[in-house]
Formats: sequence, C-alpha cells, structure tokens
Amino acid sequence: MSTIRTAWLAADGLTSVLEADLAWRGVTIDRWHGRLALSSSKPVYSPWALDIWLDPQVTEITSIRNAADTLRAIQRNWSLYTIDHFRRTALITDKLPPVKAAPLVFPTLPPTSPLGAWTLLDTNTLLFSARKTSPFVNGAPQFVENRTGPPSRAYLKLWEACTRLGRWPTPEERCYDLGATPGGWTWAIANLGAQVTAFDRAPLDPKVAAMPGVSFQQASAFGLEPEKLPAVDWMFSDIIAYPQRLLRLTQNWIASGNTDNIVLTVKFQGETDHEIVAAFEAIPGGSLAHLAHNKHELTFFWNKTAAAENRPTLAGTNLTQ
Repeated sequence: MSTIRTAWLAADGLTSVLEADLAWRGVTIDRWHGRLALSSSKPVYSPWALDIWLDPQVTEITSIRNAADTLRAIQRNWSLYTIDHFRRTALITDKLPPVKAAPLVFPTLPPTSPLGAWTLLDTNTLLFSARKTSPFVNGAPQFVENRTGPPSRAYLKLWEACTRLGRWPTPEERCYDLGATPGGWTWAIANLGAQVTAFDRAPLDPKVAAMPGVSFQQASAFGLEPEKLPAVDWMFSDIIAYPQRLLRLTQNWIASGNTDNIVLTVKFQGETDHEIVAAFEAIPGGSLAHLAHNKHELTFFWNKTAAAENRPTLAGTNLTQ
C-alpha cells in the first residue's frame, strides 16, 4: 500500500460526490476504507468532506494495549471511525481517555481541545491522524433537538452552520431569511432574539409568524432588489433553487453592500456542478462546507470583513494557510 498522506471522510451516500470533487481538484484516491478516502496526495480542501485527516500515519500493532499506548503517547483525545473489527476497536477505545461528545445545546461554540481520529485498516494495522479539520467526532456535531417548536428539521442546518462559524445573530442584529417558508430558519433566528424579516411567496407557519421579532413579506427571493432594501447584519437562505440562480442571488447581495454576513444553502439536483462550486469558492471571503445536516448540498458562508481582508470566512477551508 502506498503512503497515505491524506484521508477525506465522506457523508453517508456521498462517497461518489466526494470522489468526483477530489478528481476535479487533481486528487487520486488510492483506496476506500468505508467512507474514508485514502490517498498519497497532499491535503487538499474539499467542501464535500465532513472531515479531513491532515497527518495520517500507519503503524502495525501487536495488541490492544499497544494500539492504545500508541495513541495515548501522542495526545489525549481521539475519535474512532470504524467499519469493521468492532470488538477490537471497542476494546482499544476502553483503554483510551473518554471523549465527551454530549449533544450540544445551541448556541454554543465548537470544542477547542485537540481531537485526533483513528481506525483499524485490519486486525493489526492502525491508521491515525493527530490533526484533522473538524473539532467534532467524524465531522458530525449532535444537538439537543427541539421537537415541538420549529415547523421542520431544517433549523438543525442553521444551528450547525452557526456553530461551525462560531458566530450567530445577536438580539441587536437584523436579518433576512429568503425563501423562508415554512419557517425553520426564521424560527431559529428569532429564538436568538434577533429581528428577522422572512420573504416567501407562501405564508409562514402561523406559530413562527407570531414569534416576537418576526415580520413577513410575501415576495419571491429572486424578485428582490437588495440594493433597495434596508441594510441588515445577516442574509440567510435555505431556498430550493438551481445552483446557477443561487450564485447570481449571492453575487447580487454581495454587490449591494447591504449585508455583512451570508449563510446560504447551495442545493444540487442530479449531478454536482463542479464549475458552480468553483465559482462560489472564487468569491472573495467565501467558504463552502458540507454540513452533517446537509443532503446533496453545500452551505456557503460569506463575511464582509473577511472579504476585505481576502481570507475565508470559515476556518479550516484553506489548507494552504
């Protein structure tokens, strides 16, 4: 087996999407270990990866204790990705310090303690990386869910996006939610105490529309002229539309200068459009990431200050820095 220099973890059902994206970026996958793409190529950022192992190492182990001692000698916290050898990996895990991965209560900042990742390629071969891009176990944060308030589970995408970003709307800030109905994202924003104007052709869920700080305008997101609207701190959108239209929408809002932050879902129908992905990535200050709560879609992040400073809005999305 060739030297493994990088490993990319795909989301469930999206291994082929990750493989195609990596090929677009000039990366050849040497082999798959479940959803983990192993390659002799140097680390390259792919927005479709839930997590990227930046410094993978392979070592032969002689026993369960030997495997645990190898990991403990490097650092304290390790997360397991496993597809087989379940009994053996469980015994190794028992000999490692426990990693507290309790569901997060939103809003909260992501963990800051170093977290490595490991797996068994076979009974006696340990693959591990002390450094990886996500602070979460297998790149997937879990939240204490609200099963009664929101009209849909889409709010979890916004929670994850803001957690990844390390920022969220505050009570003194104003927001727009484009294509808001039934109101999952509007509900999440209003729960933070921010003022939010929701735009959609269809009405909001009545419970969301009645929340303090929520106003509604019956209008198409694509019919708005952002330069003629009052400036806001955040523009959010989880609207269903072709990626090309979402790109133009994003470009128009940035050009208007009337928002400081953008969080927008880029939804793909059928094949992934790699040129559209590249166009979003080329926007100064922009970042793309596949969230654990995304389907065949990416989340776009943009911040006005980051754009002015020519740096990505989302940390960990530029592996050359």
